[in-house]
Amino acid sequence: MNKKSIGQLLKAMGAVNDEQIDQALEHAQTNGTRIGEAMVALDLCPQKTVSRAVAKHYGLPFADLAKAEVKPQVLALVPKDVATEHNICPVVQKGGKLYVAMSDFDLATLDDLRFLLNQDIEAAIASPEDLAESIDHYYNVGGDLKNVLGEDDDVEVGREGYAGEDGDADDAPVIKYVTQLISDALKERASDIHIEPFENRVRVRYRIDGVCVEKENPPKKLQGPILSRIKIMSRMDMAEKRRPQDGRIKTHLHGREIDLRVSALPARHGESVVMRILDKEKGLVDLDILGFHESDLERFNRIIKKPNGIFLVTGPTGSGKTTTLYAALKQLNRPDVKIITAENPIEYNLTGINQAEVRHEIGLDFNRILRAMMRQAPNIILVGEIRDQETADIAVQAALTGHLVFSTLHTNDAPSAITRLIDMGVKPFLVASAVMAVMGQRLIRGLCEECKEPYEATDVELRSVGIDRDRASGVTLYQPKGCNTCGGSGYHGRKGVYELMEMSGELREMAFNRKPSNELRAKARSEGMVTLQEDGVRKVLAGFTTIEEVLRLTHRAD
Repeated sequence: MNKKSIGQLLKAMGAVNDEQIDQALEHAQTNGTRIGEAMVALDLCPQKTVSRAVAKHYGLPFADLAKAEVKPQVLALVPKDVATEHNICPVVQKGGKLYVAMSDFDLATLDDLRFLLNQDIEAAIASPEDLAESIDHYYNVGGDLKNVLGEDDDVEVGREGYAGEDGDADDAPVIKYVTQLISDALKERASDIHIEPFENRVRVRYRIDGVCVEKENPPKKLQGPILSRIKIMSRMDMAEKRRPQDGRIKTHLHGREIDLRVSALPARHGESVVMRILDKEKGLVDLDILGFHESDLERFNRIIKKPNGIFLVTGPTGSGKTTTLYAALKQLNRPDVKIITAENPIEYNLTGINQAEVRHEIGLDFNRILRAMMRQAPNIILVGEIRDQETADIAVQAALTGHLVFSTLHTNDAPSAITRLIDMGVKPFLVASAVMAVMGQRLIRGLCEECKEPYEATDVELRSVGIDRDRASGVTLYQPKGCNTCGGSGYHGRKGVYELMEMSGELREMAFNRKPSNELRAKARSEGMVTLQEDGVRKVLAGFTTIEEVLRLTHRAD
């Protein structure tokens, strides 16, 4: 009997259509993943639905671990080390067989389990998230952070002024605590972990959907051991406590490779540490799921296919600039095109692209890599960031000599990028000739689909973002409520809001004549540029976000 494919099963379940199956197949082939993983990555289908289809495909039962409670006598049949090593969770024992949940059918694992447990084992399929949470819950793999450190206030964990690689930082509770801190951050979709020492406490915060959320704080006496452990993991100089340091941690958690970029900054009461989480699986996304409006996506795709010129993406730190540029490179990455990047650091690995990393300690900075790049005959160049005149000049020269150059700049909006380049010292006629487009962007939080509720906005709220009452009539606006899915915030996930300024003949002339950014902005708007706030309003009217969230990110309408 021929098994139905995952795509066909999902279609039969009414979860996806033919067009979405083709889209997922293309994504799966490009990224070397399975179609089910592609469906989830592209937000075409919930993970639980895909897992149900996987179960049907193999003719196995589906275990909904979120709803079922496993009996203690069944848990006792599978030791903790076997469950964690093989990533399985026992579900039920019936008919002399022990059913274990796994995220995908694996005969080798089943054979291992039959041998290790000396039992007749049958498989059931569960979603990866439910499986991970069940293993944590039943076997207390991490436990909560308090349990990891222990309740005993008299536990000695070594010296406060740690300066070596033994003692406190290698203490089992401290190692477990730091690992659990990172694991919990991943579960809660955090982008950063902040550890901030104060006079009488150590504050731990996760940045979730761009907003800092305070978590349970460790005891003040563990400040030294915890910071030492992080420095060991990120290969920083343990003895150096007076100068800022940067490091990197590579770890394997929840079945995937995770990179953490670590920054330590000496502060009044000890070193403040920030760990930026770079999730390689979630960072590489396709352009069509970034949040572009149809008209902007069409223009963006047309602009990036031009043979030469500079395309700049602007916005503050953490506004998704790198993700947007990677999505563009991913689309342009073909066997007949040579792409080279200069990054600080390399955040995600892109197959088929030559990536060079800035290393200041040996004098390998952006401008030096750029000069060397030009001798490699690339078609497309990505410069992580334009920070100084020298880097800007080389990027401009590259654009004028037939290369397509992508880069980022820290400005508040798109028109300001033109004046910033001129202020840096790049000659106005070169800026006018080389820059083909500038895109400003921010990341806006989306309402949680599980708990958002409709409401009637006041005239004052509507006016604050430039919506008139007629435009809002017949449209349902929503407000956040808060539930378990979104951790009580009312928001879950983020998408981009964009303003795309394409350089026209008149805008080039204005740049050449050093016109201020407010005049450039007025001209770009008269030519059809949609501002960040206007794009945010489109997402409010589509029911994705709130007026309050648009105002948090953009200026109030005049």
